[in-house]
Amino acid sequence: MTQSADTGNIRLLLADDQDLVRGGLSALLSLEPDLQVVAQVGRGDQVLAAVQEHRPDVALVDIEMPGIDGITAVQRMQEAGLSCRCLIVTTFGRPGYLRRAMDAGAYGFVVKDTPAEQLAQMVRRVAAGQRVVDPVLAAESLAGSTNPLTLREQEVLRSAAGGGSVKEIAAAVHLSQGTVRNHLSAIIGKLHARNRHDAARQAAENGWI
Repeated sequence: MTQSADTGNIRLLLADDQDLVRGGLSALLSLEPDLQVVAQVGRGDQVLAAVQEHRPDVALVDIEMPGIDGITAVQRMQEAGLSCRCLIVTTFGRPGYLRRAMDAGAYGFVVKDTPAEQLAQMVRRVAAGQRVVDPVLAAESLAGSTNPLTLREQEVLRSAAGGGSVKEIAAAVHLSQGTVRNHLSAIIGKLHARNRHDAARQAAENGWI
């Protein structure tokens, strides 16, 4: 980790597309003597570069951001072998999101209305290598239904949710059009959906994509 040897500060990166939320988090966490916000970004596709440049110890990442979503950003950080640990901080406390975030390599998952003092303590625990999860969300996740979609089906459905054609989806996920059609057919069948748009709606509501 990259904590300062002199100050013991935990270096933080904040990733949230809402300026007011990001600014509020920065102000609250900066009041803690051992926490230092070193970078802020408003897009998911800016997270990797910002982590590489600023070398934070912990990144607080929202899920729904332009560019790429926060969970995908966390996964790309893991694939790049970066030592920064990620804490998902989101408005959307959906059980499916929790499973996806932890599978992607996140160290924690909390909702944005977590009290500032509690959030700061969670950041410290993540920096120390511990995993933290909002207890209510953890209970809901255990009680909730399991995501029936494979990782590839999730990728295809996320792309389909944007309303593009099969050709556009195929180009985005680097698959043939026939393979995309097969995946969409399987997805619609698994979710008992009317069409791919209904499937995307159901999956989003459950936090599966």
